[in-house]
Parts: sequence; C-alpha cells; structure tokens
Amino acid sequence: MSYDQARWRRDDAPVYEPLLHEKGERTVRPADRDVPLPDELVRDELTLPGVSEPELARHYTRLSQMTYGVDSGPYPLGSCTMKYNPKHTERIAALPDALVHPDRPDEHRQGVLEIYVRLQEYLARIGGMADVTLQPPAGAAGEFTGIRIAAAYHADNGDDDRDEILVTDTAHGTNFASAALAGYDVVELPSGEDGRVNLEALRAAASPRTAALMLTNPNTLGLFEREIEPIASIVHDVGGLLYYDGANLNALLGRARPGDMGFDLMHYNVHKTFATPHGGGGPGAGPVGVCERLVPYLPAPHVRRDGDVVETYAPPNTIGKVHGYEGNWLVLLKAFAYIERLGDAGLLDTSAMAVLNANYLGTTVDLEIPYEPYHHEFVASAGDRDAAELAKRMLDYGVHPPTTKWPDIVSEALMTEPTESERQATLDQLARAFNAAAADDDETVAAAPHRTSARRIDQVAAARDVRLSWQALTGE
Repeated sequence: MSYDQARWRRDDAPVYEPLLHEKGERTVRPADRDVPLPDELVRDELTLPGVSEPELARHYTRLSQMTYGVDSGPYPLGSCTMKYNPKHTERIAALPDALVHPDRPDEHRQGVLEIYVRLQEYLARIGGMADVTLQPPAGAAGEFTGIRIAAAYHADNGDDDRDEILVTDTAHGTNFASAALAGYDVVELPSGEDGRVNLEALRAAASPRTAALMLTNPNTLGLFEREIEPIASIVHDVGGLLYYDGANLNALLGRARPGDMGFDLMHYNVHKTFATPHGGGGPGAGPVGVCERLVPYLPAPHVRRDGDVVETYAPPNTIGKVHGYEGNWLVLLKAFAYIERLGDAGLLDTSAMAVLNANYLGTTVDLEIPYEPYHHEFVASAGDRDAAELAKRMLDYGVHPPTTKWPDIVSEALMTEPTESERQATLDQLARAFNAAAADDDETVAAAPHRTSARRIDQVAAARDVRLSWQALTGE
C-alpha cells in the first residue's frame, strides 16, 4: 500500500531535475523578418536550450512524475471538487474549427455564438433559471457578478438602504469576500445543531437592510437544506433575494433545480459540475443564472437568438462588462461538449454516482462523521489528531488528501468528495489510506510525508520568506 513518487537526483541533491538550459544551450540567429520592428525589440542572437526531442520529452515526463494531479490518482478535495476531466472535451477544444477570433463580427462566428446560446439554454434548464450569462471567468467572479446584479436590481427599486448580505457560517470563504467586495456588510448566520440553516437566527437577521442570502444547497457538510422553502419565504418577505452558490450542484443534477427551490440567481462552477479543468488562477468559467425579473441586468455583451440568427446585444439595465467578450470560449466549449455527451440520462447518473460514492466511502472510513445524512461529500473528524498532519501522511499511501480544517464547525475537519468519476476499487484505496494514516503512530505522522518527491517544509518560514526563484531554491 506504500507509494513512492518519482525523485530525480543529482549528486547530493534530494530532488533535482535540471532546467532545460542546464542540459545544454545553443545560439540561434533570427531569420530576416518581413515586418519591421523597433530596435529595442530586436535581438541579434537568441540562446535556447540545446536539447534533442527525446531529451525534451523525458524532461517533461520526469516533471509530471514528480507532481500529483487528477490524472495520477484520486483527488477527493471536498468542496473544491477536483473532478477528472475527460479527454474527449480537450480534443474538441483543440479542433482547428474552435480557433475563432472573438473580434470577428457576429455574422462570421455564428457557430461559436450558437454553442454559447445553447449552453445558456442548457444551464438555464438545469438550474431552473430564466437566462444565463457565460461571461464571468471563475466561480468567485460569478458570485461577485451575481451580487452586482442584485445591487443593481435593488437600486432600480429605490432600495438604497439594503446594505447587508446574509451568509451562513458554513459558507465558502468567497461568499464573504464577494459580498464585501461589492460594498455590503456581511452578517454571518450560525448553523443549527443539525448543521443546517438555523431558521430562528435567519428570522432575527433578515430585515429591510437585507439585500440577499447566499446559500449552498447541499451545504458544505453535504447536507440538504430541508427547510429551503421557509428559508426562501423569510428572505423574500423582507424584499431580499436568494442567491445559490452552485459549488454543490453536482449532487442535484437532473433531480432538483435551485430555481424551483425559490432561488433568484445562482452561479455555476463548470469545473465542479461539468468537468472543465479547475481554474487554478484561470482561465475558468463561472456562469450566472437569473430569474425573469433579473434578466435586464445581465452583463453585456449577452448572447440571444433573433429568428435564425444568433447575436450579441446589451440588456437594457446591464451592469456592463465583467470579463472579455462573452466569456472564456474554450472552457465553455468543454462544458458544452460534456453536457452534450452525457445528455439527460447521463446527468442523472452523475448525481446518483456522486452521492453513492460519497456514502460508500463514508461507511468504509474509520473516522467519525458528525453530520448525516450527506449527499455528494462528507466531513469527517480526525478527533484528537491534527487533520493537516493526517493529510500529509495520506500522501504516503498514494492518494491526495481531502480538504482539511474546514468547515470549522467540525473539529479537525477532513472534508471529502470522491466525485462520481471513481470506481469502487479507487474508493477502497482511499478508505485504506484514510484508515492507515489514522492508525499510524504520532511520530510517523508528524514527520510525513516520507515517500513524496517534495518532503515536509517549514510552513511558517515558507509563508514569511517566499522564494519563487529556482536559483534561490538551489543556492546557485
């Protein structure tokens, strides 16, 4: 069950794969150019790595073997949802026909706009929304866009005194940040004893100052909000909007829709739900869906059908542009291809398998899971052990550990989401890693990881003295 990650050595260096230029260099002279350039942009000679094709392939293969990704093995980061990305969507995004410059006029990119509008229609139907913008470049950007739409709506209604956003204590950190960045005061709601929204706390906090309640359903404990209709009524009765954080939509695909629960607007995390690559800083996509009364406030340019033509236009009360063009085209194309291939039946299977896998894994892990019944993810407790230490030890067993230390209403939390992509054998591998790490002695765990290419570092020192230079790392 032990695992050894690749470690390429040179002399006494514990982990070292030379930079390409250290393998050899060659000097080339740029060919004569037809387009004149300013002298300051011209180099007479250019030094490039002098490596052969086999050396180049081996270099990048070695680097890939020294890292861990979703193609390497299970990656059960709770909430972050590191879903396996099927290769067929990557091949579609790499097709020459997909390389369409966004500055071409609408009549010369009807194929691209057709896919945009069909994806908007798919997402609107999945979420129970009236319309969807594809413009935001990430989930957090989608949150910020949604809150800006809510602010514009309230301003048009003369509700300038609405200066508060309600957020639960189990919410994603981006909920707090997005509301604050949009200029709102954030009111944190404590969860009830069952880990769900405390209705009494919500009633006490909701007021004419409430612009919106931001809510994930199922929440970050994997629990479905059983009182979602009363929650919606409490918010709507004071004139607020109900915002759906789409991080956990994977648990509901084809079975329940936020719009039918009373949500007025939402964002979709396409990397979590529709298998596009995780943004990691970009490019990503975080489409936003809205109910009918919020459609006039969508960002511009927006895409719509006009008879047999698809066109871009500016909605009448638009909040303006929040990202370039109509969104990150190739990311959205991958999401479209994923939905097209699965179809309605496949989306139903996705949510079923996501919930089944989480519940199977939860029953095989020898750790307490305080809140049940959960859907697509669960939060186990490491008890009197340090969750982050156990996570490092799990690396030695060939898996990526879950999210640790959050949500903080669970002591020493290990937030775990296996996704629908993994087979039973992989879930058993994850369970063995959980249980083996939990059974290891404190001394072994405290020094972990032992078998990875990069070993334990001084995290405090690393945070205080950030070194991003290879020379600084190697002492050269």
